Amino acid sequence: MFDRRQGGQNVYLIIPSIGFSYPTKTSIAEFESLSRTTGAKILGQVVFKIKTPNPKYFMGLGKIEQIKQSIIDLKVDLIIIDELISASQQKNIEEKLECRVLDRTGLILDIFATSANTYEGKLQVELAQLQYISTRLIRGWTHLERQKGGIGLRGPGETQLESDRRIISLRIKSIKSRLEKVKKQRMQGRSLREKNNIDSLALVGYTNSGKSSLFNLLTKSNVLVQDKLFATLDPSIAKLYLSKTHRITCADTVGFINKLPHTLIEAFKTTLQETTDANLLLIVVDSSDEECNQHIMQVKNILKEIKADNIPFIMVYNKIDLTNKKPKIIDNQDQPIRVYISVKEKLGIDVLIGVIADHFAAKMHDETIILSADEQKQKSWLYKHNYIEQELYQKDGSSKVNIKMPKHQWQNFNTKFINQT
Repeated sequence: MFDRRQGGQNVYLIIPSIGFSYPTKTSIAEFESLSRTTGAKILGQVVFKIKTPNPKYFMGLGKIEQIKQSIIDLKVDLIIIDELISASQQKNIEEKLECRVLDRTGLILDIFATSANTYEGKLQVELAQLQYISTRLIRGWTHLERQKGGIGLRGPGETQLESDRRIISLRIKSIKSRLEKVKKQRMQGRSLREKNNIDSLALVGYTNSGKSSLFNLLTKSNVLVQDKLFATLDPSIAKLYLSKTHRITCADTVGFINKLPHTLIEAFKTTLQETTDANLLLIVVDSSDEECNQHIMQVKNILKEIKADNIPFIMVYNKIDLTNKKPKIIDNQDQPIRVYISVKEKLGIDVLIGVIADHFAAKMHDETIILSADEQKQKSWLYKHNYIEQELYQKDGSSKVNIKMPKHQWQNFNTKFINQT
């Protein structure tokens, strides 16, 4: 029986493509990058296509033998497969190759585990890991032997497999309960924003497209920015001022990726709610990537899966400094607005803010009013809420005030002051 060794950074990559075409250069590079993010040292790889996965070994026995010779020669510690494989396939491949095997889901979970920093993020990662592990518990692995009973306890008893499943089930239940409390805390914050009619914006997109850098630029924040996949796992929320008197909330969210496991989407529902509750989405795209159109499709598919596909969105094509394009807006009536920017060179950012402001402008009240010298309470209230854009003093002691505020606040102003006079 093959004994699964733990640890080891010497890695061999298996990159299959199911169907009639080989994996693209970009998808291969992405998988290599995912692997290196974990600290792996890639010693070799094999790229091939298969029409239909083998139910027992995922790939043919001929390919298995070819790979076995390679990993022996290279002294490989771990094999990573760029597909989701079943628990039995993983066990069978490990026994044939006598080497530990990890699939794409396990790899992404490992990256998430090192990227989670907050209490909520760590809980969500652990939940996803446990849900993944629970599908890997099958009979036949050396650590799943029947427990030994003591005097008076001998008999069938509880197998280690059953014990593992029970422990995992209890832990999953506990984590879900904790996440529910976190969700309620988030809901309180959302309820307060909704009560004050504060609009919200969420940045979404493929991982490493520049969302966090754009978030920092828009909100003058300082969240972690790294040139690696899944640098952002925990959501960040900050104020975004569209003008002196108009602010909204802006959320930076976890990046999406091709073949994102469904278990991760389920586990990260609390975090993804920042996306589903937003009034507007910015879909950030790396315009320099050859497969940016495919990435857009994958992002939209995930938005559909989390039921956020009906939220208005603006396409933001970042990194135009790498494509020699100029900042611009393309606004065709039959297509979403597209804005071309460079966060690195700070090109087109003001244009983007203007497009966002135009989207929310319909909810704003813009008017010039005259306040007499006796209406200082009204003026103080407007200044307190930062709704005065300009004030001009008149000869008679009155003030000509240009105000801009959400329409519901204009109604509050009228109710509080004008309707009472």
